[in-house]
Amino acid sequence: MKVAKLRRIVDRAVNRSSNRSRNDVQIRTFYRTLLAAWGPQHWWPAHTPFEVVVGTFLTQNTAWTNVERALANLRAANLLSLEAIRQVPLPELERLIRPSGYFRQKAQRLKAFVAFLDGRYASSLDNLFTQPTDLLREQLLGLNGIGPETADSILLYAGNHPVFVVDAYTRRILDRHEILPQKTRYEEIRQVFERSLAPVAKNKKEARTRPKPESESPSTAHQPSPMSTSPRSPTAQVYNEMHGLIVGVGKHYCKKAKPACDACPLKPFLPPGTPGQKVRNRDASRSGR
Repeated sequence: MKVAKLRRIVDRAVNRSSNRSRNDVQIRTFYRTLLAAWGPQHWWPAHTPFEVVVGTFLTQNTAWTNVERALANLRAANLLSLEAIRQVPLPELERLIRPSGYFRQKAQRLKAFVAFLDGRYASSLDNLFTQPTDLLREQLLGLNGIGPETADSILLYAGNHPVFVVDAYTRRILDRHEILPQKTRYEEIRQVFERSLAPVAKNKKEARTRPKPESESPSTAHQPSPMSTSPRSPTAQVYNEMHGLIVGVGKHYCKKAKPACDACPLKPFLPPGTPGQKVRNRDASRSGR
């Protein structure tokens, strides 16, 4: 009886290890496939680290096109600086960022972030981003209105810290490809991506390669900007590209209601039985007639 129980425990451990290894390989394959298809996505589009920080707050619960309108308002009013956000009256800030939605909450959160930076780091983003990643992440998560996705976006895109950003698109793609359920904890998904992409980041040549796209890039790709082309570690570069590529898949193909699997670069990797895979099998059957 004890031997049988031990064997079951060992078998489960082996299966978990096998699934983990398979999932890691699949995520690396997704990265290489999408990067080859579309090339660099140039996230985050901004001129300064502080503009990135502002964008991470504005993009909460809204589309990037709305964020761009709000940022344009701030830029026209010469308010895309730490000093300007500190000095501008709250009602005026709310008015300018109104296109991004939830403008009252977001204005208060921006003010709170500036107060945090003033109080803890002498009003300096440089001082902030020289802190160890784990400590800084914990501090950011303690601020009003900053959840894991916003904290990690600030760390990766403004501070070039090697932290992978998980969003709703990431969850949907993993679920539909049967890698992880959609309701998996944020931290577990983040750790899976960081572990899976580590071999790519360690290969410095591959991590720095920016291939010419094989097909037209989705509209989530941005024009190069000072922040999107700023120097960063190979690991941060890989995480940066992967998140931007996932946004492209989620926005254009892996849609919530009507997924367009047939045109997606990740279609060949869909498991049997999914809508996109059924289309693929049908097309293959027709071509064989």
